[in-house]
Amino acid sequence: MLKQTLQQKLLQKLSPQQIQFIKLLQVPTVSLDARIKEELEENPALEDGSLANMNDPVEEYPDKDPDDDYNMEESNYEEEFSVDEYIQEDDYRDYGGGYDNDDDENRKEIPVAIQTSFFENLQSQLDLLALNDKDFLIGQQIIGSLDDDGYLRRPIPSLIDDLAFSQNVIVEEKEVEDMLKIIQEFDPPGIGARNLQECLAIQLRKKDQENIIIRKAMQVVEDYLDEFTKKHYDKIERQLGVNSEELKEIVNEILKLNPKPGDSGAAAGKQLHIIPDFHISNNDGVLHLTLNSRNAPELRVSRSYQDMFEHYEKAEKNDKKMKEAVQFVKQKLDSAKWFIDAIKQRQQTLLKTMNAIMEYQYEYFLTGDDRMLKPMILKDIADKIEMDISTVSRVANSKYVQTEFGTFLLKSFFSEAIQTESGEEVSNKEVKKILEECIANEDKRKPLADEKLTEILKEKGYSIARRTVAKYREAMNIPVARLRKEL
Repeated sequence: MLKQTLQQKLLQKLSPQQIQFIKLLQVPTVSLDARIKEELEENPALEDGSLANMNDPVEEYPDKDPDDDYNMEESNYEEEFSVDEYIQEDDYRDYGGGYDNDDDENRKEIPVAIQTSFFENLQSQLDLLALNDKDFLIGQQIIGSLDDDGYLRRPIPSLIDDLAFSQNVIVEEKEVEDMLKIIQEFDPPGIGARNLQECLAIQLRKKDQENIIIRKAMQVVEDYLDEFTKKHYDKIERQLGVNSEELKEIVNEILKLNPKPGDSGAAAGKQLHIIPDFHISNNDGVLHLTLNSRNAPELRVSRSYQDMFEHYEKAEKNDKKMKEAVQFVKQKLDSAKWFIDAIKQRQQTLLKTMNAIMEYQYEYFLTGDDRMLKPMILKDIADKIEMDISTVSRVANSKYVQTEFGTFLLKSFFSEAIQTESGEEVSNKEVKKILEECIANEDKRKPLADEKLTEILKEKGYSIARRTVAKYREAMNIPVARLRKEL
């Protein structure tokens, strides 16, 4: 039997404007331009002030109170509209004009180098061979099946099926293998290998086979690759009958080889270009924080849409089509204002958060010494700027700051506190820095184990468990002692 009940609930819901602000806040500077262009295309009532004719009289939407919580209720379009809400006679500057725009580099386009791709390079080498049509198609199929790192991980029978279905070419397995051997002679060496062992062997075969070290290196790759990767050098010495000096030469020869030959031609194109959101400069011991000018676009409400709304405001309201026109124009104007407000609040939040981080870590930004980093968690900054932790997290996880010591992700300045034996709280960044220095200065023939690193830290006054040392080492992508061993 159904039973009706009456419940009272208190729910917290975000307004569309708050959701828009949250999404914009987590967008990094490098993606902000694309987001603004998308909004400009979708909303004709929004204009880019930097592209507009500066000779035209423009009344801009005034700056909004930064403490505004954006809890706006959706307007009822059946109500009477006032054009005064959209036409402002106050003399306001172009939106975003108050930010530093003297960094011309932010406005320059990044030059793109024209270079031959990895697959185009292989295809050009294939074109130079005197091949019949069948072998040429097999070669094209093999090159097209290579991974980005240069390996052929697709089985030969699958390549035969691909040729039969896509090219209507019937081939034998030996024909594909013979063509694969030809492609494996292409540059860069190691191309077309089916696994790491074959890749290294192909490269060694192109070296001087009269050299005893090369022959021994080939023997290690073919018979003792597993022991080599695990750095069981003692076992390799016994099996090959060589001394430590000879083994060192053999190992060095193998380390010169490229395990991913396909990456060599595209490495430069894969580098990530980071655009910092903030700049911190040191002016005789006084830090100065500026926001990247790309974060302050000159956006404004379209004058033509304002005139259109003014015209509709004075027109007859009883006409159904006129009401629909008023509703459409007002919706676009509201959307434009909300977007400008969200961009404005984004700028204020970014500056407020970064300024709090800079003040908290003032000594670090003056010196660049990791040991000067104080323990700092998201809650410390959230309490300081009186905002939610989630807001600080969105800023820290995707924004970069350029300093005199490099460009860093804001997240890297946050760390947990560790108590020393004297009772002083220090950042775990300081401990990681000491670990890094200890490992960098260790004897590579006898690398320091985690237990030894723990003892060193205790001698310096940091009482930390071995498992914590292992966790920090792994976080810094430093392998265990056995894998750091060198001859």
